[in-house]
Amino acid sequence: MLNRKTKFCMVTILFWFALYAYVPQMPGYAREMGASYRMIGLIAGSYGITQTLLRIPLGIGSDILGKRKIFILIGAVSAMISALIVFLFPSPAVLLAARFLAGVSAATWVTFTVMYASYYPPLEATKAVGIIQSMNRIGMFLAMLAGGVVASYYGTKSIFLLSFFVGLMALGLSLTIQEEKASVTEKAFHRSDLPAIIQNRQVRLICLLGALSQLIMYAGPLGFSPIVAGHLGATGFQLSLLTMMFIFPQIIVSLLSGTFFIRVFGEKISLIIGFSLMITLCFATPLVPHLSLLYGFQFLAGIGNAIAFPLLTGLVIRNVDMRLRNTTMGFFQAFFGLGMITGPVLVGILSQQYSLQVGFWAVGVLGLSALLIILPNQFSAEHTGVTGSQEQGH
Repeated sequence: MLNRKTKFCMVTILFWFALYAYVPQMPGYAREMGASYRMIGLIAGSYGITQTLLRIPLGIGSDILGKRKIFILIGAVSAMISALIVFLFPSPAVLLAARFLAGVSAATWVTFTVMYASYYPPLEATKAVGIIQSMNRIGMFLAMLAGGVVASYYGTKSIFLLSFFVGLMALGLSLTIQEEKASVTEKAFHRSDLPAIIQNRQVRLICLLGALSQLIMYAGPLGFSPIVAGHLGATGFQLSLLTMMFIFPQIIVSLLSGTFFIRVFGEKISLIIGFSLMITLCFATPLVPHLSLLYGFQFLAGIGNAIAFPLLTGLVIRNVDMRLRNTTMGFFQAFFGLGMITGPVLVGILSQQYSLQVGFWAVGVLGLSALLIILPNQFSAEHTGVTGSQEQGH
């Protein structure tokens, strides 16, 4: 009999497998179907548009209802449908629509992170988020490994069918998750709560940093780095391997982000290390002369992302009252969704107009602003102004 944490981790792995099995091949597949760089950028960015629009309403809705499981089920169904329509009706336009729908699915990650964090004491939020983020990365890694093998033997189109069936498995297991009934206090969301969250300076800073980290990730390692690899002669399986090199270190490093790195370096230095790696490799990627070196760049970029992003995700809710965690997480994830949109769209436009190198470097310059935000500020466990009286006593 699986305990609730193990079962939830399995659901998370299957969920992200369904969403990411075809991501490494997606830019090249779109290109094969006649999509321009601008269209590829829009396809990649569309994934973030629906997340930006839906995550705050989903967070508020979950807090008002005091329910989370229903949103996880909706996420699994959306992942299944988004993969199936591309398999049945492959075209750039359908791929664009499918990524919009995949964004609906990914928007439910608000409830995933908060529900798993609820299994731990409030002050262990960064630890819980590190664990669930690691499960997220395991799902992505296995998806890309399986997707690369399937693409090599059966073609890129077949990966979408694989995603559909794994999404079906995620849905089936999600139905068995046991959700504790929220107390009356946890359901007591008020209209005044959202402005209080938005007006909190530390929450705003963390949200902005989250957006910048996603901008870099979806413009480079999960966006146009496969295009660079394609120019270097990468095959379908090598494209999967490229993205796997970005995901693999995150499986381990995400677990350490909210524990080891905080103890050894503290929040501020850990964030500086993570962003510095991502920014440096963003500048270097379009200049890489060999595919093997690009693999190394992806690996280091993955380490940087795994240090910074799980830490930001845990920090944004660490001092927030349980009844407001879905809404706060929704605000954070909606805001970083702007980075998911802006990054690939920006690179797509600049690459179409000038060159791929110019697109990458523009993202690197934007990434430097993250260091300017981190350096003069502190990211500690102090009270943030959106904490309930119960948690203040811990």
